[in-house]
Amino acid sequence: MESFPFRTVEVLCLGTSITLSGLFYYIYRKKQKTVDKLNKAPQLSLDRNLANILNATPGKCLQYVIVEGNVQPIKEPLRSQFQEGCVGVVQKLVLREHKLVWNSLARTWTDSERILHQRINTVPFNLVGSDEAAVRVLCPLEASGLNMEVVHEKFHQASYSFTDIIGQYLSGEKPKGQLETEEMVKVGTMLTGVGELFLDTDHTLKLRPPTDGSEFFLTPVDFETMRMQQEGQALLWRVLASVCAVAGVAVLLWVARRYYQHLQAEQVREQQRRDFERLSTIEDRDDDDEEVETVDNACVICLSSPRNCVVLDCGHVCCCFRCFQALPQPVCPMCRQPIKRVVPLYQA
Repeated sequence: MESFPFRTVEVLCLGTSITLSGLFYYIYRKKQKTVDKLNKAPQLSLDRNLANILNATPGKCLQYVIVEGNVQPIKEPLRSQFQEGCVGVVQKLVLREHKLVWNSLARTWTDSERILHQRINTVPFNLVGSDEAAVRVLCPLEASGLNMEVVHEKFHQASYSFTDIIGQYLSGEKPKGQLETEEMVKVGTMLTGVGELFLDTDHTLKLRPPTDGSEFFLTPVDFETMRMQQEGQALLWRVLASVCAVAGVAVLLWVARRYYQHLQAEQVREQQRRDFERLSTIEDRDDDDEEVETVDNACVICLSSPRNCVVLDCGHVCCCFRCFQALPQPVCPMCRQPIKRVVPLYQA
């Protein structure tokens, strides 16, 4: 195996497939662990009996539970800067710059954007159930799936003069404008929360990110939809890991096949070497018996050894086996056609 060269492309493909399959499998296991915990998590009704359940629980804490309720601020809610009468508990203001950038490789203009400014505001809020039972949500920005509703979106078109146009073509950047958006979690929105539920010393129910590192969820969709989304993501990562693993196995099989062909070629060359050594021994014995000083039909390369091999497929008898082995490329010295194989020449 030492003389067998691994190609750079093969090593690169094999290393990439192993790395990606390992990474994707790690993400899949993490997602699958979340799905398993969601399947085992109890779904509790948000009512006054919930406090009694926690009082009867050791440590007054449930590690991973599912609750659903309407969003209600504890104090003054956040007011939209653009929509009158729109209030919420989480507000996200983003200003993005859109521009066209010249791609010299594709020879075309491509869209590009970057965030110029972003601000997120929050106020404490509860999830309120049917009979006014409430659970305070802690650290909402750490939750996954908190998709906020877009309450304002406006695009400010860029304006430029003739000089600006010339500068844009010289610099390769053409500003399109700025997009201003405002997103909010509105008051009254139904949220599904999945996390650690505990009863605080002031007898307040609180939902926080799990202390064991499990994923914390706050999402406007119902639990069944959220669970199916997580299962779909886990399946996607599993398929990607499998595809990368299959690609790695395919590369290994390709290398093994090439190595097998390499071994076969080595065996053929070794057999040829033995045949030519036996032929050379016979010719040397005949030369000693006849005391021939000059070589008839000499090799066209070294001009000192007799021609003792036939190169195929062209069929030329033009060199000795040692010179054939020393050829820098497997081509016939006479007609320059590729040499597929060589056979010894026996002269009676």
